[in-house]
Amino acid sequence: MEARQDETPPESLDRLRRDVAELRASRERIVLAADADRGAIERDLHEGVQQHLVALSVQLQLARQRIEAEPSEARVLLEELERSVQETVDEAARLAEWIHPPLPEAGGLAAALRAAVVNRGIRASVDVDAGVTYSPEIARTVYLCCIEGLEHVRGDAALTVRDADGVVEFAVSDGSSRSGKPSERRVERLRDRVEALGGQLTVGFHPGGGIWVSGSLPVSR
Repeated sequence: MEARQDETPPESLDRLRRDVAELRASRERIVLAADADRGAIERDLHEGVQQHLVALSVQLQLARQRIEAEPSEARVLLEELERSVQETVDEAARLAEWIHPPLPEAGGLAAALRAAVVNRGIRASVDVDAGVTYSPEIARTVYLCCIEGLEHVRGDAALTVRDADGVVEFAVSDGSSRSGKPSERRVERLRDRVEALGGQLTVGFHPGGGIWVSGSLPVSR
């Protein structure tokens, strides 16, 4: 008996089922990643900015108690308070970068990455094509991956972003033996974000010391 022309071949049905299952799985990963991001931001606020503000409150109380009785001690406390305020401002600024990277306001990916290097006071060469633009989700993902690498730079570093054959490749490399170790939780969040966009991310260390962060993403403009 001849098969009806409107029947779908079994191999096509199997492929369709796999595609649907993969789509559902990817949507679940995206939802879970978004929930994880919100939870991580809440923890960062509590463990970082909030703790700094509590410390500032204590320092203010001590300075107020000493300002008349012990002016010299009060002066020392106020100097410590000034440093603490700056640390809190820096912490809040870094957290804001994760919540919403300042790409449009900064003039694009190249300008934002150069500003990130300057703001952190580190030595790094930045090789990014200034005239190339990407879709917001691609640009923000590259930016977040790069600043994660910059957070742990201790020596002279190199930051590159290259666009070739429909793929944007990025890397941050630090040759210092004193490079800091990134948070596994944050790296996992970044990897989920990159893979959700069809890319890949690698974080590791050079044999002689030094961190490197590299990855690639299919370009969408």
